[in-house]
Amino acid sequence: MEWRLPPPEGKPPVKLRLSSIVLLALLSACSRAGQVGSGGVYVVRSACPQVAIPAATGDITLFAPAGRTDAAAIDVAAAITNVRATCSDDGAYVVSTANFDVIATRRDAGAARQVILPYFNVAMQGGNAVVAKRLGRVALDFPAGSLRAQTSSQATVRIARASATLPSDIQRQLTRERKAGDPDAAIDPMSDPTVRDAVAKATFEQLIGFQLTQGQLQYNATR
Repeated sequence: MEWRLPPPEGKPPVKLRLSSIVLLALLSACSRAGQVGSGGVYVVRSACPQVAIPAATGDITLFAPAGRTDAAAIDVAAAITNVRATCSDDGAYVVSTANFDVIATRRDAGAARQVILPYFNVAMQGGNAVVAKRLGRVALDFPAGSLRAQTSSQATVRIARASATLPSDIQRQLTRERKAGDPDAAIDPMSDPTVRDAVAKATFEQLIGFQLTQGQLQYNATR
């Protein structure tokens, strides 16, 4: 499952929780990453999105008979695990591919059975704006007499490099060397709303999880 994400316009930014008085060298590569230099602490910023499973969406539980949610009624329980991400950011598009496993158990080790579960693949911008979403399905095949099934799947997003690249003036402001004694030496550049919003707009996440019903979400949140 994959799609292309064009350069978005007017997407709302969010506040990013970043430590204060840190100079971010927001470059595609930097040999001094993580080192303290004369101009501050250098940190590499990648155009690749972070890949994660949102809270309460990595597990799904099916009940039988319908309407019950007690332990004795659990029919199938499945979980997304072993998420591995690969990313290519050397072309016009940043391509992020997430490979993951789905492991499931069932209540009764009876006849062979197939269970199909829905999942989502989301591209999120700035931490709170869903800019693209696609649904997929994974098929779990329980062999006869087996309580366990496992399968693997893959989801891909393509983000226009222009969308994940900071404007040159913002890069200059973030990477400008600051010396002790300068009036703004102790001021975190991320305290500037313009800089903070630009960083948020150029930051993406790829989120993978089960496409749950409201009842399934509530069950995951309260179990």
